[in-house]
Amino acid sequence: MIPAYLQRAPEAGDRPYGTLEPCRSGGQVREWMIRGEAGMVEFVKRLFPGSTSAGRGQCRFPNTKRNAESLNWLMLRFPLKILDPVAWEQSYKGAVEHALRIREFDNRPDKVEQPPEFIGTLKEFQKEGLSYLIGAERALLADEMGLGKTPQALAFLAAKKSYPALIIVPPHLVKNWEHEIDRFIRLPGTGQMSFSNENPQGCVHVIHGLKPYDLPPANIYLMHYLLLRGWQKALPEYDFKAVIFDEIQDLRHPNTAKYSAASLVASRTPYCIGLSGTPIYNRGGEIWSVMNIIEYHCLGDWDSFTREWCDGYGSDIVKDPAALGSYLKREGLMLRRTKDQVLKELPPKRRVVQTVDFDSGTYSELIQNAVCKAQTIDGIKDHFEKGRVTRQIVNDSRMAIGVAKAPFVTDFLKMLLDAGETVLVFAYHHAVFDIYQEDLKDYNPVEITGRETAKEKDNAVQDFMGGKTNICIVSLRAAAGLNLQRATCVVFGELDWSPAVHSQAEDRAHRIGQKDSVLCYYLVAEEGTDEVIQEFLGLKISQFNGIMGDRTETEKDRAIAQAVATQHMSKIVEKLKHRSESSIKQKLNKEG
Repeated sequence: MIPAYLQRAPEAGDRPYGTLEPCRSGGQVREWMIRGEAGMVEFVKRLFPGSTSAGRGQCRFPNTKRNAESLNWLMLRFPLKILDPVAWEQSYKGAVEHALRIREFDNRPDKVEQPPEFIGTLKEFQKEGLSYLIGAERALLADEMGLGKTPQALAFLAAKKSYPALIIVPPHLVKNWEHEIDRFIRLPGTGQMSFSNENPQGCVHVIHGLKPYDLPPANIYLMHYLLLRGWQKALPEYDFKAVIFDEIQDLRHPNTAKYSAASLVASRTPYCIGLSGTPIYNRGGEIWSVMNIIEYHCLGDWDSFTREWCDGYGSDIVKDPAALGSYLKREGLMLRRTKDQVLKELPPKRRVVQTVDFDSGTYSELIQNAVCKAQTIDGIKDHFEKGRVTRQIVNDSRMAIGVAKAPFVTDFLKMLLDAGETVLVFAYHHAVFDIYQEDLKDYNPVEITGRETAKEKDNAVQDFMGGKTNICIVSLRAAAGLNLQRATCVVFGELDWSPAVHSQAEDRAHRIGQKDSVLCYYLVAEEGTDEVIQEFLGLKISQFNGIMGDRTETEKDRAIAQAVATQHMSKIVEKLKHRSESSIKQKLNKEG
């Protein structure tokens, strides 16, 4: 049944409020233009936050299915003279089809058979995901890590035959995407493609370098996020039919050149799919930036979003994450499934917080730099400089405790390895990696820490997955996109501020293909930053879980959020100031 707001608007008659006409580019209707009475146009500008003024009594806004729905509703109240009935009829039918398909998906998720160009076999929930993407055309696929977002996205490209397509990924995942495309998709006219050929017609071209050049013919273009700023003006000139952003949380900061470039190319592409199991790394407000790439101003502009959804103007803490998540799902903007929902056969994942010792002498020595900075913090008047120094203090403190407990972490790892476990160990600082590597050299560890070349990283993955070693040392910030499901234990030697980083790391092992239960050990010290970081994670987890719908935010979550949001780093600084004062008192007592 067609919703009331999509009942066909009546003809304008003799007294229209204005006119509606399409604005074409490259033969496609990219925008709609409304001209008319001032009161009506002002209402339109409020209704379409992404609209741009084209002069007094005029405005333009993007031609999307969601905007077409709102436009039809508008014309039920303010009849407009349609200057191109054929173009409007096409948009109207697309809007109706989209509304009916998406609004009913949650109640009756349908499935489509995988296209013949797709190689391999999609699971039943992945067929539902494919159906969802086909209907939505612009959406965030936010399935939990390990549920196969990549094959669903590639199946979408094959089903829509949306070539040429542009796929943008983190730098360390370019090779992985090459392998996945080769594994899952047969491109037109190529048979199963091979990357051994030098960019033959119809295969994948990997874009390289910041300086634009004439792209050769290809069906899929692959590039990483760091190149976007150099290609900002060039990419929109190409007629891409689809753009896929893998690990789209990489675009969570809107005031960057790569964000502007991504937004521009996405706005000119008919299909836009974002992929991320953790689109929120820190605060709930990051979802606005992510969704703004996928569907411009689908959550309004930033000011209106923070006013309506967050704790107040300018705040990035979402007041009711569950309500926002429900809205995104109901509007056909986000699909999220968890392993518990769709992979009943997947073995469980369990978390264990384990206290470990640390070398107090090493810690005391390394923490002095942070202590000295903490002593000066109160004298810094400039707000930005004070924030910068605070972050330095916190990082120095994290490294101090990470190094101090590293030998005890490696003792724990040896125990697991001697028991026959296969282990991923995560840390953050290079100094910590080096200790792990030295202490565990008899176990032939491999590393994925950001210091390796793409080939070295690929070799490390192959060696671990092929059984040449049972231990892989991984950077917390290099975990996204890796398939390391041979591991039976995940160990965190250092903690990160973001729960999303930990989830990404855990699910390198806990994903499709895992045969054993996965134990995740969080090794924490009773001194240093570990305690404060654990406390702060309460805020961030509540924001993530609420919006994604993994669980309902509790009053306890909200209390933690309020208590910790503005105090987490200051706690560390205060601890260090207290440490300094105690040392001075002890010295004076000895001298007295």
